[in-house]
Amino acid sequence: MQNLEALIRDVPDFPKPGIIFKDITPLLADAPALKATADALTEPFAGRGVEIVVGIESRGFIFGSMVAERLGAGFVPLRKPGKLPVEKRSASYELEYGSETIEIHADAVRPGQKVLMVDDLLATGGTMAAGCELIEQLGGEIVGVSLLIELCFLNGRDKLPGREVHTLIEVE
Repeated sequence: MQNLEALIRDVPDFPKPGIIFKDITPLLADAPALKATADALTEPFAGRGVEIVVGIESRGFIFGSMVAERLGAGFVPLRKPGKLPVEKRSASYELEYGSETIEIHADAVRPGQKVLMVDDLLATGGTMAAGCELIEQLGGEIVGVSLLIELCFLNGRDKLPGREVHTLIEVE
């Protein structure tokens, strides 16, 4: 994981002053690192009956679709408002620098389907908690949460009690 960490650059004051953005584009451009990341995000959930992988906009789409392919599962995007064309459900949440809303198609997950949540980063946990809430409102069963980076100092895991959370890189 140290090799992966070396491919993630810190961008100070983005998107707002005081925030250090974790830029994963160098990792995405490195084919062996991209493959290793997708494999490592998938491995703990292989053979666990995952039927749907949910990726959170936008970087979660990249990893989520790769994980879905590896698990032989479908992929469902969680989107920002105004991006989905048919009936949807939404949830709002707080970020470390504001608030946001995410949406999912109302028919994206069937009751009882086993779902793996995937994203690139866990910060305050609001986005992932809202995503999990939406999946459970649709009747999905969350198998776990798989993430590239966790900013441990923001305690985002506290918003995911009782959930299996797998993280590749922990930033203390």
